[in-house]
Order: sequence, then C-alpha cells, then structure tokens
Amino acid sequence: MGRTVPSYRQALEAEIERWKRFRKALRRNDAEAFDRMTNSCRIFASAGSMATRPILLEAMFMSILLHQEKAITEIKKKLDKLERQSSQP
Repeated sequence: MGRTVPSYRQALEAEIERWKRFRKALRRNDAEAFDRMTNSCRIFASAGSMATRPILLEAMFMSILLHQEKAITEIKKKLDKLERQSSQP
C-alpha cells in the first residue's frame, strides 16, 4: 500500500508544531503576535488547501499577508471615518 498524503490542515498543524521552539524563544508579546499569525493560517486553511502549492509555507505566507491586508484596510476605513468626523463643523 502507498502512503497517504496528509491534508493541508494536517500539514499546516505539523508545520506550526515545527516552529514551536522558535515561538518559545520569543518574548511574550512577540509570541502572541506569532500566535495571531499562525491562527490566520488556520482561518484561511480552506483556501490554502485549494492553492495546492508544493511548498506549504507559500500558502501560509499568503494567508498571513491576506489577513494583514484586511486588517490594514479596516484600519484605513476607520481612520478615514474619524478624519471626516473631525473635519465637520
């Protein structure tokens, strides 16, 4: 019998586990940021599995970048709204 290929989610969790020592060496607030980054990979796991990239980190990085882009866009919208409110008499 042949070997089965792990699902993207299984491979993702295994990759995150391999970074455990790196995370452990981080300061507390950096470790929390690292956790948020890895959680963004989990959020977009369905998209990552559809990407079928040969290098898992590519999909992980794209997930992190997408999550950050969404956060930046939301912050810009809130900032624009505040600027409009403050410029009104």
